Amino acid sequence: MNIRFTLSSVLLFGFLAIASIANGQETLTKEQTKVAPALNFKMTSIDGEEVDLSQYAGKVVLVVNVASKCGMTPQYKDLQALHEKYADQGLVVLGFPCNQFGGQEPGSEADIKEFCSTKYNVSFPMFSKIDVKGSKQAPFFQYLSNLDLQPKGKGEIGWNFEKFIIDRSGQPIARFGSRVKPTAQEVERVIVAALNQKN
Repeated sequence: MNIRFTLSSVLLFGFLAIASIANGQETLTKEQTKVAPALNFKMTSIDGEEVDLSQYAGKVVLVVNVASKCGMTPQYKDLQALHEKYADQGLVVLGFPCNQFGGQEPGSEADIKEFCSTKYNVSFPMFSKIDVKGSKQAPFFQYLSNLDLQPKGKGEIGWNFEKFIIDRSGQPIARFGSRVKPTAQEVERVIVAALNQKN
């Protein structure tokens, strides 16, 4: 009798502990959502799959609107270099193709994916073509462009390869213009500082 009672108690305690942990994780997720507005968006991957950006909570995120036929397209090389250098430390680069600037991203998602993989060996996440400004502006970019982030400040995205950096807590912390290379000292300094900051 005593042994059965003890075993039952242990099993019951274990179940309650697991339930408590699960509830705690659910609460933590809700709290993270409250402090990570930049990750409260769902986007479509270059393969047509829905991606919840909240999966990148806890990482440093570099968001870039990209194009395949731009004078700054070689920045793909720098983006891939950053990805390879810092991915293990928690950096994720997100590429968002856009055809709004000089029609420099005219191809399909399949064309873009092939170009990126064969020309620049891109292995960071890429997304489907979107509008980053105007009446059909993606809500994610509407949110980012309305923030007064240094050094560029707020306002409409001006060209391909603008860069937004989001820290581990999901807070956007910096914005750089198109002509600033991803591997520029000022960009990498912000990334490294964000990577070193505990969430």
